[in-house]
Amino acid sequence: MVKRKTAMNIRKAHRYLGIFIGIQFIMWTVSGLYFSWTDLDEIHGDNFKKHHPDQSAFSDLMSPSELAPDMEVTSIDLQEISGQPYYFLNGEVLMNARTGEILDEISEEDALSIAARYMKDELEVSGVERITKTGKHHEYRENLLPAYVISYDTDENLKAYIGATNGDFRTVRHRDWRWFDFLWMTHTMDYEGRDDFNNLALRSFSLLGLITVFSGFLLWYISSPTVRKVVQPGKKKKKKKKEKKRKNRV
Repeated sequence: MVKRKTAMNIRKAHRYLGIFIGIQFIMWTVSGLYFSWTDLDEIHGDNFKKHHPDQSAFSDLMSPSELAPDMEVTSIDLQEISGQPYYFLNGEVLMNARTGEILDEISEEDALSIAARYMKDELEVSGVERITKTGKHHEYRENLLPAYVISYDTDENLKAYIGATNGDFRTVRHRDWRWFDFLWMTHTMDYEGRDDFNNLALRSFSLLGLITVFSGFLLWYISSPTVRKVVQPGKKKKKKKKEKKRKNRV
């Protein structure tokens, strides 16, 4: 069996590792439970949106080549802005699909009109804000800017985000999503930006967690009475054989 001093060192390492990573183990467990017991559709805010957004049908649209003969088109999206058809060309130009008028940025009224097509009619708007920058922990991080933030009078602190340069309904954020986002940060251990699964902290704690588990198995092995009963008789038999051989030689 393992020497007493070695066993004490293993036990000490296991204890201190458990203390060091115990809080993170709790956060992994709590966040995992929350993820498994929540409805992702509700986290995405689908319960605040219409099942099928209101969409108008347009006719008499001109092609981008006719409206802007000198422009080379690589991508095109048709957007409805305040009842008017617009092309969003090459991911950067918003153009009226009938007149060719370029729209640099939608207005606050346009943003409200777009949001109304997607959000449920019973929701009441409490405010509108235009944002031009977000931090690494902002709920609208890594999304198109500038954007309009439309707040609704709800207990969930509901907000809808509309792209100001393309008139696109981007996303919704609410209380449950924010809880999900916070727990996601503790789960991935990306305390800088929240979404990086390949960060050093997560890799290090995962490795330490594995070592802690294996040290626990090792402690069970070296301290188990059952294992001692199996191992020690074998050692005694070997010792008796060696003594018998030595006597025979003498």
